[in-house]
Amino acid sequence: MRELKLTVLGFYGGYPANGVGTSSYILSSGEFHLLLDCGSGALLKLETHMDPLALDAVLLSHYHHDHTADLGVLQYYWQLHEARPNVAVLPIYGPTSDPLNFGSLTWPHASEGHGYSDTQPVNIGPFAVTFMLTHHPVPAYAMRITEKSSGKVLVFTADTAYFEGLVDFAKGADTLLTDTNFFNDKTGTKWHMTSGESGHLAMATGATQLILTHLPQTGDLNQLVAEAQAAAPACRVERAFADQVFDI
Repeated sequence: MRELKLTVLGFYGGYPANGVGTSSYILSSGEFHLLLDCGSGALLKLETHMDPLALDAVLLSHYHHDHTADLGVLQYYWQLHEARPNVAVLPIYGPTSDPLNFGSLTWPHASEGHGYSDTQPVNIGPFAVTFMLTHHPVPAYAMRITEKSSGKVLVFTADTAYFEGLVDFAKGADTLLTDTNFFNDKTGTKWHMTSGESGHLAMATGATQLILTHLPQTGDLNQLVAEAQAAAPACRVERAFADQVFDI
């Protein structure tokens, strides 16, 4: 039987801090390993968990640097090493709505870009993935990732301000991984969610597990968890830690 697991490589938004990098995760279904975003520090942390050449694919939510900073060095790593146990060239899935950055996903003897959009779902190994355009300054996409063999669902909001469309998109998720860059007291323009908004989303969708990520570099992160839990009393709420492995 496959086991669906999420390993946190980095969880900060914007820039690395406190010895921890920015958004990057490994989603594993049995022996299939999908790198979900590739932020600052991702390659070094990835090397502590697995051989980077054993990755099966990469999936990017958008092209902001805190989600792609280590993508270039990952491509160099593949270009400069030959032992590739699973795939000859690394497939990297990214949105086609940004043609310039999408073009950089293909690199000789290293990687090949594969496009997606909110009307163009993809199948990546054991996963079926659909997308929703979020509310962010650049095109960014929430992802609903379904393990085809078990029907388990991980929804990753990617970077977004809260909007009601996320509720239908994430309905019934087993695990909800949310951009939670702000405490409840955040005022003014918001391109990311607050802890309370993440909790509200989890409650409205009936998610079993809520994982807060894309976290701020300052403040009491346990307070973020408490604020989200208050808004989602029926859901198990945790925050991301580097090297933490979650069962989906």
